[in-house]
Parts: sequence; C-alpha cells; structure tokens
Amino acid sequence: MRFVVLAGATVPACATGAFAAKPTDWETQFQPAATDIMAQIQWFANYTMWFVVPIVVLVMALLGIVMFRFRASANPTPSGTSHNTLIEVAWTVLPVLVLLFIAIPSFQLLTAQYSPPAPPAVTVKATGHQWYWSYDYQGGGKQDVSFDSLMLDADGRKDADKTDMAQYPRLLAVDNEMVVPVGKVVRVLVTSGDVIHSFAMPSFGVKMDAIPGRINEAWFKVEKPGIYYGQCSELCGQNHAFMPIAVRAVTPEQYRNWAASAAKDLGSANKQLRASIAAGRKNDDVASGERAGTVRLADAAAHEPPYGSQGATQNTTPGTSTGRE
Repeated sequence: MRFVVLAGATVPACATGAFAAKPTDWETQFQPAATDIMAQIQWFANYTMWFVVPIVVLVMALLGIVMFRFRASANPTPSGTSHNTLIEVAWTVLPVLVLLFIAIPSFQLLTAQYSPPAPPAVTVKATGHQWYWSYDYQGGGKQDVSFDSLMLDADGRKDADKTDMAQYPRLLAVDNEMVVPVGKVVRVLVTSGDVIHSFAMPSFGVKMDAIPGRINEAWFKVEKPGIYYGQCSELCGQNHAFMPIAVRAVTPEQYRNWAASAAKDLGSANKQLRASIAAGRKNDDVASGERAGTVRLADAAAHEPPYGSQGATQNTTPGTSTGRE
C-alpha cells in the first residue's frame, strides 16, 4: 500500500518578495507551508485527524454509556464476565489496522525528511549562542561568508530601516538574515557554542537541536521568495525568548549577487539585496497594472458594437427613408 501527498498540497511559487511567514494572533493551525516537506507534514496531520477524532468520540461515548448503564445503583451485583473472544479479537485487530494506516505514511514522510531531492546547492553552518545565531556559508573553495544574527530592539529597527511590522515583526526581526536561494536545496549544519539550543523553522518543517560539540544536519528547499521566521525552541537561559531566526529567500540570481558582495561587505550586500527586491516588487506591480488595463480595454472593445452595424441598423429601420427612390 502506498500513500502519496495530494497535488493540492504542493507549494505555489511566487515572484514577489513581500511575503513573510510568521506567527499570527489567534493562530491554531500550522503556518503556511514554504517547502514541500512542510506541505506533506500538514497533509499527514490532517490525515491522522480522520482516525483520531472518531476514536476520541467513540471512547467518550462508550465511557458515558458504561458509567450510566453499569452504575452501582442500577447493578447492585456487578457482572463477573472475565472473557469474550469476539471483543478481545476486535480490540486487538482494529487498533493494529489503525496503526498500520498511520505508520505507513508516517515512515514515508520520515524517509522524505532525510532524503533531499538533489545535492545541496548551499551549505550553511548555524551555530547557536546565548542568545543569537551565527551563520557560516561554506562555499566549497570560494570565499566564505560569516556573520552573526541578533534580534533588533526598537532603536535597532529604526537604524536598520526595518520599521515595517508586517515584514519585520516585533521580537522576530534581526539585523542580518540568513539568505538562501529559492528552488535550491539548502543544507544546514546545526551546532552550539555554549548550551543546547534548537533551530526551528515552522514554515519549513525543520526543527533540529543544536548541541555543543556535535553537528546535526537538516535541509530545506524554499519554493516561495520572502522572509521566514523561526525561533530557538529549546530553553537556553534568561533570554531564550529573544533568539529569533530569520531566513530571507530570494531568486538564484539575487542570491549569487548577494553572496559575491557579502564576502566583501555584508552591510552593503544586504542593502543592495533589499533594493533589488523592492525594485522587482515595483516592476511586478507595474506589470500587473498594465495587464489589468489591457484586460479592461479589451473587455470594453468586446462590448462596443461596430460603427458599421449601427449605421445598417439605422438605415433599415421600418418606416424610414434610405435615400434612394
């Protein structure tokens, strides 16, 4: 038996850089999936609900029935039944079948999480510290890029020109985001420089412990440009709550330009990248407006009758002269 993820669970790609995956008020579900693995996780969670909910309802109903029908006042002499072959077979076989229907897609998902679809295009070492992250890009012989990523306070947001709360949420915005290309496999080597941390990105379906003296490996492939936020999810001390993770996914061309520039001047590279994203978003808006205007003009032309038809209609109206005797 083979379970597959429905085609509707795949992640749509988008050219805009305005998208930001972050926690929202009163959120009770998963964040929007930014990777195929997270889409599969969401599918599996919804799939298991088809088993969990009926089982919970059945157990609660049976509990209520037993409490009412077999209460002491209605049964002063309790039953002495100690064996029922049919019931014992049923409550053994049915749970086994349920576990099989859950275990098979679960192991398939687990296999997918440890099986990147392609060799990694980018390798980043993420090191947790009290209380920030540092990223080391390993370029395979090229000039590497290394920097720290710290949470921005109110003054830091102003200095970094990151006051847009929609793009740079409070307690999640950082001075330097991890930059990755969309549509490419990114390998993350996770470790720690002091205590145990955890690299958790909900929209990626990634959560990997950062342990001192040990390197754990994870991977992801983002399908949509934007900024994605996570947090350290392992209690690591006083400022554990102020240790966000920010990943900026950009087009491969933007990533190549950023990497080449960041090796020389990280601050300048980040500014150029943000300017490139803003310019691309502006061009997308202009193109969308032009397409909308073209559609409106075409629609108006389609509903306007030709002049020749109007003249023929007027000249052939009954009771009017055509100008010829």
